[in-house]
Amino acid sequence: EGHRVRVVSCTGGERGSVLNPRLADAPTVMRDMPAYRRREMAAAARALGVEHVWLGFEDSGLPEGDPLPPLPEGCFALQPLSVTTEALVRQVREFRPHVMTTYNETGGYPHPDHVMTHTVSMAAYRAAADPDAFPDAGEPWQVSKVYYDIAFSRRRIEAISEAMRERGLVSPFEGWLSARWDRPDRTATTRVHCADYFDRRDEALRAHATQIDPEGFFFQVPRDIERAVWPYEEFELAESTVPTSVPEDDLFAGLRQGAAQVAE
Repeated sequence: EGHRVRVVSCTGGERGSVLNPRLADAPTVMRDMPAYRRREMAAAARALGVEHVWLGFEDSGLPEGDPLPPLPEGCFALQPLSVTTEALVRQVREFRPHVMTTYNETGGYPHPDHVMTHTVSMAAYRAAADPDAFPDAGEPWQVSKVYYDIAFSRRRIEAISEAMRERGLVSPFEGWLSARWDRPDRTATTRVHCADYFDRRDEALRAHATQIDPEGFFFQVPRDIERAVWPYEEFELAESTVPTSVPEDDLFAGLRQGAAQVAE
């Protein structure tokens, strides 16, 4: 619709794993992962037509083992909350968004940087509007709405898997349904129809070549099936300063009417 969108990456993904087998041993990747990730993000931003900013903190990595090893010193998840919050407050006050999206309190999955991104996002949402908080970080700005993204709800997975079985195909989610789903579904308050933009979404995903195999999991669902049974992205409304009622079909529900009234 022509509105500006800014994506803020809290870390540079320096400790991320190479999940695409085609690049697992590529010397250009292993030689400088941070630079490779930056090029990937720039390509994804071009595909989506969004602005992008690196907040500048260091990837914490995903600790593995029993017991889990300590997080690396100086990483994003161990930074003082005042430091990380101020950095994001600067972005909020500069960009002045009406809507923010972020991870929920579980991080979507328990990566320490995802969980910390939630914490920092919510702290920055509140602090950005407070004139007494971080007075050197710009003029106060009140974000109107905050959403958590819901990438893979059980309802979505079941709908797509059933449609694929009806066509005689094997769903890439079968393993999730049989072994992985031991958590309750989040409440989707907002369902945005976006099938017309799946091609842009897929182009942006493919841009993250170290993490996304172009012949792998994310692309095993035929797009005609996805458009027919689940042409949405889902979100959970976490905070709103404007009147709205759920379910919504628009992240800007409650804002468009107010803007029209001001224009009149």
